[in-house]
Amino acid sequence: MYAIVKTGGKQYKVAVGDVLEIEKLDAAPGAEVALAAILLVDGEAVTHEAVKLAKVAVTAEVLAQTKGPKIRIHKYKNKT
Repeated sequence: MYAIVKTGGKQYKVAVGDVLEIEKLDAAPGAEVALAAILLVDGEAVTHEAVKLAKVAVTAEVLAQTKGPKIRIHKYKNKT
């Protein structure tokens, strides 16, 4: 069983016990957050209807707030 959830403008495939690195959330480490499910696959049954997905709860625990690698950008402007 897995689900496709949407958070931070991106979509992720998640299953029970998965660890993801996603965009920063407004939650303290150790807090639980609810993620919006877009698609639910349970064996052969695929659910994408909004009415049925409203009953589905996808929750995640925030393990840590970390920073990604530093991105350096250099722009070159021609002098002529």
